[in-house]
Amino acid sequence: MARALMFQGTGSSVGKSVLVAGLARVLTRRGLRVRPFKPQNMSNNAAVTADGGEIGRAQALQARGCGVPPTVDMNPVLLKPQSEIGAQLVVRGKVQRAFQAKEYASIKPTLMPEVLDAFYGLTDQADIVLVEGAGSASEINLRAHDIANMGFAQAADMDVVLVGDIDRGGVIASLVGTKAVCDAKDSDRIKGFIVNRMRGDPLLFADGMDFIADRTGWEALGLVPHCDAVRALPAEDAADLQTVSKRGARVRVAVPHMPCIANFDDLDPLNAMPDVDLLIVEPGQPLPVCDLVILPGSKATISDLEFFRNHGWDVDLAGHVRRKGAVLGICGGYQMLGQLISDPDGVEGSVTETAGLGLLDVTTRLTLDKQLVEVEGLLLPEKVPVSGYEIHMGRTTGAACERPFASIAGQNQGACSADGRIWGTYLHGVLSNGAARQALLNRIGLDTGPLRDHNEDVEEALDSWADHLEKHVDIGALLALARVVKRP
Repeated sequence: MARALMFQGTGSSVGKSVLVAGLARVLTRRGLRVRPFKPQNMSNNAAVTADGGEIGRAQALQARGCGVPPTVDMNPVLLKPQSEIGAQLVVRGKVQRAFQAKEYASIKPTLMPEVLDAFYGLTDQADIVLVEGAGSASEINLRAHDIANMGFAQAADMDVVLVGDIDRGGVIASLVGTKAVCDAKDSDRIKGFIVNRMRGDPLLFADGMDFIADRTGWEALGLVPHCDAVRALPAEDAADLQTVSKRGARVRVAVPHMPCIANFDDLDPLNAMPDVDLLIVEPGQPLPVCDLVILPGSKATISDLEFFRNHGWDVDLAGHVRRKGAVLGICGGYQMLGQLISDPDGVEGSVTETAGLGLLDVTTRLTLDKQLVEVEGLLLPEKVPVSGYEIHMGRTTGAACERPFASIAGQNQGACSADGRIWGTYLHGVLSNGAARQALLNRIGLDTGPLRDHNEDVEEALDSWADHLEKHVDIGALLALARVVKRP
């Protein structure tokens, strides 16, 4: 019979997602059938699943840690923010509706049956299910009808390991404070804790670990030092987008950071290259002089385009093009590059039509149906292999499509300008392909020589991270805490 254990955090971005991914690899290497599960996720960084839906990219990474294809049951409820107060609801991989934040409290109770059904379905395939919570375990204001943290732990009758991040500061107060504010029935679910991202000598925090254990009664399961390998793993939140300026880099790539940026792990392969200086341009900063500007995916193309213009980036981009700089638009970024974006069905909101940036002779009509598919083909004109996935709502047509970016299953995909400097595509993951990345960088003057696929870097990073966790987490104690799953 399958067992399960839940990992909750003292807050967002404490490392729960990558911790579960690494532990999945650890346990899989020990011969266990492992599956990841996150009842509810909020992220615009999504992945296409083998069964034709979409889930949070973090759960796709965790599935990779298990050595299995991702499925919609691994993340049955996905919330994709479209504004500061609104989001799109995806259930079991399919879009259901858009909603305002204040509405969600009334929606949550209807979702628990779907969440539990997905969870129990996974247990049929597993020896152990590693469950990841969302946000903070101590968000008592969200506890009513909760499906993401303690509400799910109670419904599925499982124990919890609490994760804190020492690098953020205040980890003792965060862990001990969680016990203080949680209802007694909820805090009783927590059996152990892990302190993540320790920098410096771990012995300096030995007393801290003892203090937390004494005050809470929870088992200290590990003090995990910072691990560089994690940087190669895709981040879940746009807040985690981090780049470091590289001395000696031969090309510079600029990416404007728009509010509803989506599937931004498209950038990871470039960020990993020492010859590429990848700059995330924050609001208020001009687009710098560079070789390539990338407009990434967006969950709200029209509002992000307005944001782009309001910050003067359209003027900066026009100057970049006049200097013969290259531009790559991916998904929503591709739609922005055209002449017009229409939204007659109100897919994104009340604005039904807006002018694009006018850099490609195409127009886009947003549609209610969503394209969710893994694809492979050839990058054009180089005719090198390329693969990835499409995840978008909309259809783009126009004269520039006669100069396609790629050929997918024998069909033209994307568009290029007549001078060959502006490229638009719906293909996410194009930069992960070594040969395609090499060809695109060659176009802007960087002769890299052969490049390997970024997926190989991710696999190596997962193995290194798993090795690290084997040294610093009591795996045996974790397994002992995992309860046998009892179906109701």
